[in-house]
This record gives sequence, C-alpha cells and structure tokens, in this order.
Amino acid sequence: MPLITEIHAESAGTYGVRRVTRALRRRGVEVDRCMVERLMRKLGIEGVIRGQRRRTTAAGPSAPRPPDLVDRDFTAVRPNQLWLAGLTYVRTWSGWVYVAFVLDAYSCRIVGWQAATHMRTVLPLDALEMALWRQKIKNDAGLVHHSDHGSQYVSIRHTERIAEADASASVGSVADSYDNAMAEALNGPFEAELIEHQGPWRDFSHAERAIFHPTNTSRHTGKAR
Repeated sequence: MPLITEIHAESAGTYGVRRVTRALRRRGVEVDRCMVERLMRKLGIEGVIRGQRRRTTAAGPSAPRPPDLVDRDFTAVRPNQLWLAGLTYVRTWSGWVYVAFVLDAYSCRIVGWQAATHMRTVLPLDALEMALWRQKIKNDAGLVHHSDHGSQYVSIRHTERIAEADASASVGSVADSYDNAMAEALNGPFEAELIEHQGPWRDFSHAERAIFHPTNTSRHTGKAR
C-alpha cells in the first residue's frame, strides 16, 4: 500500500503500527490496525521502539534492486575497486543527525561523507558526489558501489548517478548486516569512540564539527556544565 510507505517515510521512519493507522484514518482511509500491521510487516518497515537502536535502513519494496556483486567478499586489490556505503546516526539535544559515508575497501579510508537532519536520498547522494570528486572518478567501469537495500540507495537518482560514472551498483539483501559487513563494522568504532565517548552533542553544527573536524572540538564541549 503506497500510502503506508508514504506516511512512514514522512515520519522519518519513526511511526509504528498504531500511529500509521491513525494517520491513515486522518486521511479518510478506514482500516483495521491488524491489517496495517500485516502490510507493514510485508513491506519490511517498522516504527522506532524506545531502547532500540534507531533504524536507518528502510527497504524500497517497489524499487528495482541492483544485483549483489560482492556476495560478502569485501577484498580489493586496488583503490577505487570497491566502495561500501552506509548510514549511521547521532543523537543531539535538538534532534537526530544522520551521517552517510562511502568507504574504500582497499585503503579502508572514508572517501566521501555527508551529514544532515534527514535520511532522504540527497544525503547518501551527496556523500557519493564527494567520493567521486575526491577520487577523480568519471568513467571507471571497474568500480563497484555496494550498499544495503535502503530506499535511499535503490532510488532512481542514486542508481542513475552511479551509472553516469560508469560504475556498477551492488546491493545486499534486506535488513541483513552481513551483506554490508565492512561498512557496518565502521559504525561500532564511530559510535564508541566519538558518539558515546565524546557526547552528548548540542545540535547539528556541533555534531558535524566533531565528526568531520575532530581536532576543533574538545571532548567535553558538548557536556552540560
């Protein structure tokens, strides 16, 4: 049901069954909660539950899915052979900050990144654009860009941009971290060494400076006095 996906996306992935049901009824759609629950389960979407990690991957059920060209083999013999893309998040006093990154599998270096207060397609797209610019990629048929099956990564805009660079898009299975394990492994040190160790953060600007310019931010500047 496209309307359920639309309502869930408009809530930034936070609405669960109860709130989606209410939103549908406000729009004049009379539907039972149990039916909404079944449809959301079928679509692979869910709301945020207190105490759980915030979900950054929402599958795009109607979008064409690129093949998995990696098959959990993250080895590379040269730079710009395999890029791994991912999304993570930072909680601040004024709301969530989402971070998209592109990791080069050969050098284990982040070659593109971007932060925003939303998870729309433009976020990972900007990270991709930075990676293409920094690595001077224009036409490189040997480059594979691998990600999970999030709706941002299988969007037309994102896949078309990869094709324009003559690279190949690769997507793992839905909600399976092992299919993008190398990118997922970056989230652990990121959260432990920066987010948990140096936070909490005041707002988007404070978190962005700490993430991308760590030498300019004291580990204690975000803490309450």
